[in-house]
Amino acid sequence: MLKPPPFLDELSVRLSELLAHTPAADIEKNVRALLTASFERLDLVTREDFEVQRKVLERTQAQLALLEARLNQLEGRSPTK
Repeated sequence: MLKPPPFLDELSVRLSELLAHTPAADIEKNVRALLTASFERLDLVTREDFEVQRKVLERTQAQLALLEARLNQLEGRSPTK
C-alpha cells in the first residue's frame, strides 16, 4: 500500500489540533461528565460485577436444589414423621 503524501499527514495533524481547540471539545467533556454523574446516581454495576454475581447465584441455586433433595430424602426415611 502506498504511503500518503506528507502534506496529507500534516493536514491531518493540523485539523486535529484545530478541532481540539474548538468548543466541540469542551462540549464533549461536559457531556461525558454529565453522563458519568447520571450513571453514578443510577447505582449501576459493571458487566464484570454482574457476571460474578450471576455465577454466585447459579452455584447457590444448585446447592439449594441439592440440599432440598437431601432433606426430602431424609424426611422420607424419618421414623418420627
